[in-house]
Amino acid sequence: MTQTEQEYKNIIGQCRNLFSKKMKDYGSAWRILRLASLTDQIFIKAQRIRSLQQNGSQKIAEGQTSEFIGIINYSLMALIQIDLGVAEQPDLDLDAALAQYDEKIATTYQLMQNKNHDYGEAWRDMRVSSLTDLILQKLLRVKQIEDNEGKTLVSEGIDANYQDMINYAVFALIHMESNT
Repeated sequence: MTQTEQEYKNIIGQCRNLFSKKMKDYGSAWRILRLASLTDQIFIKAQRIRSLQQNGSQKIAEGQTSEFIGIINYSLMALIQIDLGVAEQPDLDLDAALAQYDEKIATTYQLMQNKNHDYGEAWRDMRVSSLTDLILQKLLRVKQIEDNEGKTLVSEGIDANYQDMINYAVFALIHMESNT
C-alpha cells in the first residue's frame, strides 16, 4: 500500500468512526435533508475554515480538522441522497447507512486514485488554504447546478463535485496531520 493510500484510509477511518457514532446518537435524521440543505451545511463549514485561516483566531473550540471531517461526511450524505432520494422520515439503520457510506467512499477513493495517477500527486505541493478555496469553488458550482435543476451543458454533475470536495478535504487533513 502506498503512503497516500494508507493516509487516505486513515483519514476516512476517522470520518467513518464519527459518522457511525453520530448515527448511534441521532439515527438517520439527515435523510430528510434536501441536497441544497446539505450543500449549505458544507458551505458553512468551508466558510468557517477559510475564516479561521484568514483570521488566525477562533471563538469556538472546534478547529479546522473537525470542519474538514464535516465536509467529508456531509458530502458522503449528499452522495447517498443523490442515490436514494430524500426520505420523509429517517429510514436507514446503522448497518444500511454504513454500507451506503462504504460504497460511496469506495467510488470516491477510486476517483482519487485515477486523478492521482494522472496528476502525479500534485496536491502534495498545494497549501491547505488552496484546497479550502477549491472546496468553496466546487460548492459554488454545485449551487449553480442546483439552481439549474441539476442540468449541465458540458460540465460534470453534482456527484463529481461532491467527490472532489471529499478528496480535497482528505488531502487537507493529510497535510495538517503531517505538519503536527
